[in-house]
Amino acid sequence: MSTKVAIVTGGNKGIGLAIVRALCKQYQGVVYLTARDIGRGQDAVTSLTAEGLKPVFHQLDIDDINSITTAAAYFKEKYGGVDVLVNNAGIAFKVADTAPFAVQAEVTLKTNFFATRDMLTHFLPLIKAGGRVVNVSSFVSVRTLNKCSPALQERFRSEDITEEELVGLMQRFVDETKKDEHKQGGWPETAYGVSKTGLTTLSMILARRLSNERPSDGILLNACCPGWVRTDMAGSKAPKSPEEGAITPVYLALLPAGATEPHGKFVSDKEVQQW
Repeated sequence: MSTKVAIVTGGNKGIGLAIVRALCKQYQGVVYLTARDIGRGQDAVTSLTAEGLKPVFHQLDIDDINSITTAAAYFKEKYGGVDVLVNNAGIAFKVADTAPFAVQAEVTLKTNFFATRDMLTHFLPLIKAGGRVVNVSSFVSVRTLNKCSPALQERFRSEDITEEELVGLMQRFVDETKKDEHKQGGWPETAYGVSKTGLTTLSMILARRLSNERPSDGILLNACCPGWVRTDMAGSKAPKSPEEGAITPVYLALLPAGATEPHGKFVSDKEVQQW
């Protein structure tokens, strides 16, 4: 029987590290902690090893397409594919950050939407039958969706929006922020929120594609909200610990064999949420 393998991006700290820790305890297979910084990634593996766990490190910078293709080739060669993929890596500017909004929009969407899409483009073909894909989004994606113009809301909720259309909308947001025209374009003033609205929508598009193209493979792909978690990104006042934030992503990563749902949903606190 082939070895099962799980991958977590951005696994060296915060929610990602907590997801890796939980998978090491619960997953019947090899768990890869990936991070863009080799030193920080290896330090995280060392700390988990000291807890008696056995994660494996692999360098992976989702902002670097060469890093993605190198990692994809490695997992295909060594394991013949991937069983669980948790796209956790993401960024957010601090509220007090003085960077112009257009800069925040471009940088935030580059990682949270476009780079995560690159991960999915290269890794979805590697997901084995019965595989699980979890995209760590945010409750902010729903809040942001509800603040978009009715025309944008209709497209983001549409069953027929394509990946190409979505990519165009995300690029349009970035372009409009550079001209300070995003509000006229129907967008709210949150780059992080738009990036996560895009990611949640992308998850639904890709889930539909999996159902159409690989119906018998039983792959489940979902977006989720870990909640407001005490991390470097979200700050110390958040109510949830990283371990509590990991609960829903890990639940989705470990949906039992033969499960048919949730699939293509937005999940928070282990419950499917209205989109």
